[in-house]
Amino acid sequence: MATRAIAIEDAKTGEVTEAVYEHPFIIRFCHWVNAISLFVMVGSGLQIFRAFPSFGAKIPQKDLINWPRSLALGGWLGGALQWHLTFMWIYIATGLLYLGYQVFSGHYKQVLFSRRDVSGVWPMVRHYFFFGPKPPVREAYNPLQKHAYTSAIVLGVLSVLTGFAIWKPVQFSWLAGLMGGFHWARLWHFVIMWALLAFVFGHLVMVVLHGWNNFVSMLSGWKKNPEYRLE
Repeated sequence: MATRAIAIEDAKTGEVTEAVYEHPFIIRFCHWVNAISLFVMVGSGLQIFRAFPSFGAKIPQKDLINWPRSLALGGWLGGALQWHLTFMWIYIATGLLYLGYQVFSGHYKQVLFSRRDVSGVWPMVRHYFFFGPKPPVREAYNPLQKHAYTSAIVLGVLSVLTGFAIWKPVQFSWLAGLMGGFHWARLWHFVIMWALLAFVFGHLVMVVLHGWNNFVSMLSGWKKNPEYRLE
């Protein structure tokens, strides 16, 4: 997929700034809608979890976490289910739109983690977290970003599959069976939720430390003074 580039000249100083159109509208739209959907589902999911905060048998019940109501969404089990199931469909629809656009536009080539990116992960980890030297940037997404975004897509798909297994355990009994049964599917759904939240937390930390330009580009689509250069 070709990336548009423009040169912007400041009228007062005459300074020329390069900008590239890094994030098409569909990517930005899906990013923000899915972010909202995820947090609504996490909040309502934790309220649903409050109804039975265990992953074992109900008798005897051994609660894992007594999650505070103030940090959950929905007020009660029925309300939480309404929030969760409503935003579930929004989450799925925007996810499918995102994946469809990535595939048919060829944009996925910029984001998808591949074997050739493996060797570049550690240098970026060393730079981001241990303030080591910055490796040269040749693409819109560095290997660590590709790994993170590809992992997030996989986690998103797994969150939907485990969600269906526990939402309709009879109709999707075969799916729940692949996950070890209903209780295990519920546990995997819970673990995947925390993995997605860990991704979001790391994503926000990287924006604060190194990525303000990336944040702005996710709003406008344009990234000023990119570290890479177009061929």
